[in-house]
Amino acid sequence: MRVKIDPDLCTACELCVDTCPDVFEMAEDVAVVIKENVPADLEDDVKEAADSCPSEAIIIE
Repeated sequence: MRVKIDPDLCTACELCVDTCPDVFEMAEDVAVVIKENVPADLEDDVKEAADSCPSEAIIIE
């Protein structure tokens, strides 16, 4: 699984960082992905973060 964040959609609510800090972190006014290739043991957390993102900025490939 690969993941990215659309910076134009991100509202910096930090829900993704709270849900999965091993994959997401805040950088200035947007969240960023620190592990594009998501380890298998974190896939459920990334899916939860994507589902909870109010602006649908998280893109899972």
